[in-house]
Amino acid sequence: MNQTTLWRRLFAEFLGTALLVTAVVGSGIMAATLSPDDVGLQLLENSVATAFALGALILTFGPISGAHFNPVVSAADWFLGRRSGTGLTIKDLLGYAGAQTLGAIAGSILANLMFDLAPVTMSTKERAAGNPWLGEVVAVAGLLLLIFALGRSGRASVAPAAVGAYIGAAYWFTSSTSFANPAVTVGRAFTDTFAGIAPASVPGFVIAQIAGLIIGVGVLLALYPTAGDAADDIVVERNV
Repeated sequence: MNQTTLWRRLFAEFLGTALLVTAVVGSGIMAATLSPDDVGLQLLENSVATAFALGALILTFGPISGAHFNPVVSAADWFLGRRSGTGLTIKDLLGYAGAQTLGAIAGSILANLMFDLAPVTMSTKERAAGNPWLGEVVAVAGLLLLIFALGRSGRASVAPAAVGAYIGAAYWFTSSTSFANPAVTVGRAFTDTFAGIAPASVPGFVIAQIAGLIIGVGVLLALYPTAGDAADDIVVERNV
């Protein structure tokens, strides 16, 4: 079990998630500015910046909190680790989810301010439809399978590159552009820019992400029945 004090871990999750959303939203604003007439190029710029930022942030905060930055990752870590006494406790899980959500909102506000926008500009971009919800199920299930397979096989050290690469790719192969994260979904509602999502569309995405969590955990248990044994090493081994 990770011995780093809870407040340090929560602070790391808050900062890491805030900076991740700043990267997602900020690169989306920059992409729309630099390539105003080419949505495909905007998505490429946004996805590359996000993938590299995510990898760097996992390296930075992983040794402190595990660098989850995502309530579904934290929830899977708690659930899979219960039988073997590893992973997060329920108290940790609630704290992580709260810190991640607050961090995501702060990240959108920071990105808005950096680009001289109002601190909070609620998004008007509707994303409510069945096909992007299915995309979120696929994105979350695949993300969990990747992360916990790496942990179970003793390859957590490659998680920064692997997770960054997966999210960068999932921008393109999912119909939702792979939010894959309830906290980030909530945070992105606070910016009416390229990466935004209308508040009314948030519940559908979050429900789809929870469905992806359930499916992903089920697949993990089928493929790796002892995946919970390595829950303390998700996403990066914690040793600070």
